Amino acid sequence: MTTKEYDLAQCLEGARRGEPEAARALVEQLYPLVIRIVRSHLPVRAAEEDLAQEVFLKLFSRLDQYQARAGIPFEHWVSRLAVRTCLDALRAERRRPEVRCSDLSDEQSAWLEFLLLDGAAAPAADSTSAREVIELLLSQLPPAAGLVIRLLDLEEKSVKEISQLTGWGQSLVKVRAFRARRQLRKLAKTLKSSV
Repeated sequence: MTTKEYDLAQCLEGARRGEPEAARALVEQLYPLVIRIVRSHLPVRAAEEDLAQEVFLKLFSRLDQYQARAGIPFEHWVSRLAVRTCLDALRAERRRPEVRCSDLSDEQSAWLEFLLLDGAAAPAADSTSAREVIELLLSQLPPAAGLVIRLLDLEEKSVKEISQLTGWGQSLVKVRAFRARRQLRKLAKTLKSSV
């Protein structure tokens, strides 16, 4: 089955019957979506393929649970499964050791300073350092808080989209985002003061 011949209903039925070609077509079609979700939720890139594979294992083991509903595409079900798998992986990770400001490079320290000061000019350091500082801070948050910040602020998803992806109510998404931002500021201040 090539990409041109991809028919979701036919692939789902074939995968339920255990046909390898149908399963392969599903994986090929859904892989970009799954790997994008995994990459956006996993701070360490080394395990992204393993986590994507876990998403597909869950997908095929739970395929009988999927029921087509009017107006809700199959991809939403897959996205929700991927997000929950990422949350489970983040919960399973051991607590990281405390990070100190002295562990940061000069560029990372400059970005941390920029994040804490209102109206400060962005450092001339590369954006990789900024991403590393953000990932470091997000990794210290509880999984749900880190997820809501990633989805809302980094991926710029709406509250409604996050609600659909996670299964949380919209008011819960807003409350978690508020609390997560407050925790993030507190972590940044603590990191900055740990010279």
